[in-house]
Amino acid sequence: MAEQKTIVVGITGGIAAYKAVGVIRLFVKAGHDVHVVPTEAALRFVGLPTLEALSRNPVTVSLYDDVAAVRHVALGQKADLIVVAPATANTIAKIAYGLSDDLLGTTILASTAPLVLAPAMHTAMWANPATQANVATLLDRGVTLVGPEVGALTGADSGAGRMSEPEQIAEAALAILDLPTAARADEGAPARADEAPPVRDLESLRVVISAGGTREPLDPVRFLGNRSSGKQGVAFARAALARGAEVTLVAAHLDPGLETPGIRVIPVQTASELALAVESVAELADVVVMAAAVADYRPATVAESKIKKDGQGGGLVLHLVENPDILAALTRARRPGQIIVGFAAETAPTRDELLELGRAKAARKKADLLVVNVVGWAAGFGSDDNTVVVLAGDGSIVAEAAGTKRAVADAVLDEVVALRG
Repeated sequence: MAEQKTIVVGITGGIAAYKAVGVIRLFVKAGHDVHVVPTEAALRFVGLPTLEALSRNPVTVSLYDDVAAVRHVALGQKADLIVVAPATANTIAKIAYGLSDDLLGTTILASTAPLVLAPAMHTAMWANPATQANVATLLDRGVTLVGPEVGALTGADSGAGRMSEPEQIAEAALAILDLPTAARADEGAPARADEAPPVRDLESLRVVISAGGTREPLDPVRFLGNRSSGKQGVAFARAALARGAEVTLVAAHLDPGLETPGIRVIPVQTASELALAVESVAELADVVVMAAAVADYRPATVAESKIKKDGQGGGLVLHLVENPDILAALTRARRPGQIIVGFAAETAPTRDELLELGRAKAARKKADLLVVNVVGWAAGFGSDDNTVVVLAGDGSIVAEAAGTKRAVADAVLDEVVALRG
């Protein structure tokens, strides 16, 4: 078992507070000393006896309990890690401005421990410029964000703002405590003593990466999809993390076993969800890598019940409509200094045809770099290796790479570093 750490779990007043119970249980199960600091509002959603029973420590919300021990300062100084889940828009604003009008605020302000926030709020609140400015401030200070996810919210609404699952939050938090960055980024292989440490040429940069393949539902049980495993996108995420970046991975149906400790993951299902998720995080990103295989079309209507073969007259006609062009939208909204990397997966039979298709796409999409590769029945999707040509925005070849998907990712990131000067 890993060395026992002191972890403070802050819980604030949102409906997602019930999920904090799972976070506490995972930390306790891992053998750590867990102290829960709820706000007054949080106790409207989850009971104090439950928090004490699970954490195995007394719980209080008052600044004036145990005054002799200077609890409002001592707990923060004792902490090895502070996790706030859920972190409401109000709490994020208070932390950004250093407000400390309750026990949680003073604990955070008095601590030098790593701080992890799991945001949870309505999409409109998350997208509000005030919230985004507060998030940017906290990211600049080294605070780690896990989520928010895109999905169902309270009531009938859906969008970005759903709190990450307890397993994701605990995994990201424990990765900060137990593993150095390079070890987290390694693809499961133990580091060799003779290996040089990775070059941290993306230090402090925010990198957003999409991975996997989207699925467009036909009915409750069927979908239109593709064979992307997500291996190339995850390789980019691991490589960027090893090079010092703060990484957000927008993940559509990754293959099992593609662990991403230390990386913020936003799971999505469809192209529309992926577009919304990328849009919500790309504005603050220094680099965006669109490695996901995104469906070009979706059904115009989705059946509410399973489509039956009976009565279809021997066939089925589907009316498809175009999905939004996510890469083109990103390049149109690109801010100065931001680098956007696109992908073009083609079934071209020859190198010349592959380059012709890639150059045409580069002209349309206007990405800074376009990674072009061949896919087919036995190439590209699902394999551990890849072969790519990297085009500049003007269609010129700036790099070629072949080998493991991690090696390909590092080769492309080398070009990103070169573009940054």
